[in-house]
Amino acid sequence: MYYVPHILVCWSQHRKIPKVVNEEAKKLARDVLIKPFEGLAKRLPDGTVTSYPDPGTKGHPWTIGWGATGPDIQPGTIWTMEQCEGALDHHIEYFYAGVCKLSPAFPKASPRRIAAVTSWVYNCGLGNYRVSTFKRRVDAGDWDGAAEECLKWNKAAGRILPGLTRRRAAEAALMR
Repeated sequence: MYYVPHILVCWSQHRKIPKVVNEEAKKLARDVLIKPFEGLAKRLPDGTVTSYPDPGTKGHPWTIGWGATGPDIQPGTIWTMEQCEGALDHHIEYFYAGVCKLSPAFPKASPRRIAAVTSWVYNCGLGNYRVSTFKRRVDAGDWDGAAEECLKWNKAAGRILPGLTRRRAAEAALMR
């Protein structure tokens, strides 16, 4: 077991998080969408990783590993690679479970679509998903419409970010 305070709190509140049944979807989300676009910034010479300010806002929320945030991630937080990997896998499962709860037909989607939506929610959050036109398109099984809505979520702090534009294009391509 790895020690990441905000993850452990999260895990204790969500012990019955269903595993992503489809390993292909989990691997696509992790290795094709999340890791390449989140990056693993601030690797230290000893192999550990330190926190950094959000690239979109240049400040809050502080981030570590592949996009992990939370109240315990502050300037100077240091994690091992094992913590980074554990947090990433946990968060993929957590966000997949959240989408399944909000969109009951979602688990029946193809692995590519599951990966794309899980990546989007990993980046944008369940709160944004819950109220989005993107969710309405996913719920309707309108995957072309979902892909178009996905592309609109390429801003941070009101600015279009090239990295988010590329990520949304990759997610949209897997939805079609």
